[in-house]
Amino acid sequence: MSNIAAPSLQHVYCAGPLFNQAERDEMSQIAELLCAAGFEVYLPHRDGMEFRPVLNELVARGWPINTAGGFLHAAIFALDVYQLVAECGSVVWNLNGRVPDEGAVSEAAMAWMLGKPMVAYKDDFRTLISSRDNPLLAGLVDFEVVTAKEVIPDALCKVIETWETPARGLDSLPPAVQRAVGQGGLLWAAIQEQAAQGDTLILAEVVTELFAPKIAA
Repeated sequence: MSNIAAPSLQHVYCAGPLFNQAERDEMSQIAELLCAAGFEVYLPHRDGMEFRPVLNELVARGWPINTAGGFLHAAIFALDVYQLVAECGSVVWNLNGRVPDEGAVSEAAMAWMLGKPMVAYKDDFRTLISSRDNPLLAGLVDFEVVTAKEVIPDALCKVIETWETPARGLDSLPPAVQRAVGQGGLLWAAIQEQAAQGDTLILAEVVTELFAPKIAA
C-alpha cells in the first residue's frame, strides 16, 4: 500500500461518548466551537455512522441481527481508523463520564501512538483514583486537561503551534492498521460520492456492498 500525505493539523477528529442525546449534543457543541475557530471537524455520529439506525435498516432488509451487527461493526471500525490515520491531523478528546468512553479511549491511544496533537476536555470530576484520572489516560495528553468547552479551540491552537509531526508513511504502520485504513478509505470515498452522511438507507447500502459477507446464490 502506498504512502499517504500527512493530514492537515487543522482537520480535527472529535472523540467522545455518543450513547445518548446529551452526549451527542455536547460533542456537537465542541465541533461547532472548533468550526467557528476555523478548524475542519470529523464528528463520528454526524459524518460517519451511528450503529443502531443502520443496524435496524440492515435487519429490515433481511440480514440476521448477529451477521449485520458483525459486518457493521467492522465498517465503523475501519472508517474511524481511516479518519484517525489518514484524514485528521489532530484530536479533541472528551473525557466526560463516570468512566471515559471506551471507544474514545481507543481513539486517543491510537492518536498518541501516531504522534498527533491532542487536547482533552473534562468538566466532570467523577474519577476512580483520588480525584485523578487513570495515569494511562492522563499521560496521553501530558496530564493536562481543559475544563471549559469554550477554551478548546485556543488550547488546540497552542498545542499545534509547538507540535512536531513525525514523518511517517502508511507503509511504516502494522499490516492490520494498513488493512483497516484501506477498507475505511473505500467506505469514506463511497459515503462522500453518494452524499450518504445522515442517510441511513444509503449508508446501509454502502456498508452492505463493501463489508457484508458474500453469499453464494
